[in-house]
Amino acid sequence: MSQGSSLIILAGRPPLQPGMAAPPVMEQMVKCKVNAACSGNPVTVTLADSCLGCTGAAFHFDLSGTAFGAMAISGLAGQLRNAGTFPILVPCNYPGFSVTFVVDPGSNSYYFAVVIEFEDGHGNLSAVALRQANSNTWTSMQHSWGAVWKLNTGAYLQAPFSIKLTGDSGSTLVATNVIPAGWQTRQTYQSTVNFNV
Repeated sequence: MSQGSSLIILAGRPPLQPGMAAPPVMEQMVKCKVNAACSGNPVTVTLADSCLGCTGAAFHFDLSGTAFGAMAISGLAGQLRNAGTFPILVPCNYPGFSVTFVVDPGSNSYYFAVVIEFEDGHGNLSAVALRQANSNTWTSMQHSWGAVWKLNTGAYLQAPFSIKLTGDSGSTLVATNVIPAGWQTRQTYQSTVNFNV
């Protein structure tokens, strides 16, 4: 068996597409950072099947020995394979999608909240800012909950809005004029940008 085909994982609760009884075979990047033997470099593995004996965390991954060893510092693969259970980072990757914004139902001309979806990358958003029409000023939004970010200045907000996202790594991207004048609540607005994975 080649190393490429042995870099597999089984998922305790696999991601299912609507109407599917079994998980799709898909590639996923993983990396570890919490063990001294971890290289911190991402490794692409193949999610091959569900792990019927896996218990514990909602999204438990059972990595092959080769996949475990590929995440290690050179020469420390055996040490990492013997480390047992520990958290791994699974970066998001939505091929063919750009960052999408769904306007929260409570939004109005003085309060704006948005759900941010499909952002690729190795971490969470650390900051989101909004720039109004005819302005060069970015106003920081507050993290509300989940993927929802809000802006409540108490002043009238002038669309179109550009939205700047900053990831945990410090990388930023700007969705220019992504929320148009005349925006509607519960509507989805798709940008043309995404983080590089």
